[in-house]
Amino acid sequence: MLLKLHNVYAGYEGGDVLKGISMEVEQGTTTCIVGPNGAGKSTVLRVLSGLLKPRLGDITFAGRSIAALTPRQILALGIVQVPQNHSLFPGMTVQENVRLGAYMLNDAALVERRLHEVEEMFPVVKTRAGDKAGNLSGGQQRLVEFARCLMLDPRLILLDEPSMGLDPRTFKQVVETIKAMQSSGRTIVLVEQNARTGLSLATNGIVLESGRVRLEGSHTDILNNPEIGHLYLGGTLSNA
Repeated sequence: MLLKLHNVYAGYEGGDVLKGISMEVEQGTTTCIVGPNGAGKSTVLRVLSGLLKPRLGDITFAGRSIAALTPRQILALGIVQVPQNHSLFPGMTVQENVRLGAYMLNDAALVERRLHEVEEMFPVVKTRAGDKAGNLSGGQQRLVEFARCLMLDPRLILLDEPSMGLDPRTFKQVVETIKAMQSSGRTIVLVEQNARTGLSLATNGIVLESGRVRLEGSHTDILNNPEIGHLYLGGTLSNA
């Protein structure tokens, strides 16, 4: 098992947001986390990336505990995150932003090879290489963020609401990008506001409610569970 969370409690000054989360992610799979607003979906990603430390519980990645590691140490292990909000440096060029994704690499030839690979996958990286990132559309910025995260050839990719605010054309590009990453064997943990789209892309699904896992299983099990519709209409899952 590539990733395990065991009985994780984590939160902020107001108290715990995650209340005993346990989950497992196998290598080469895509896990989609869904749930109502405030359920703790993005908090799970913050804990995995080291931006938030668990108060209790443990997280293991490739058999090693990472709960106490810094974000830099976690990044060095190959865990990268594409955050919900745009994270490019607007005053830097597109290529400069993408190269930042490889700042931990000391092999110049490897960096150039990775840059060529992401240019092939994301043409905007090449066609707008010298343009300021702040001049790109929101959708183009999202694609550049994907390119940047792949510069490290990550073992685990964390995607937080990747389709948020995108027009239909760019949304389709993002979906195709995720499928391409899956085809290359990437392991992905995905939080997606569009639950049906996110689950349809996933191997497995996890439903959070009030900081706890209420349902988990294959993506088809989650999609076909009649309680999901009730959850997204603002109710709570029954105990049946």
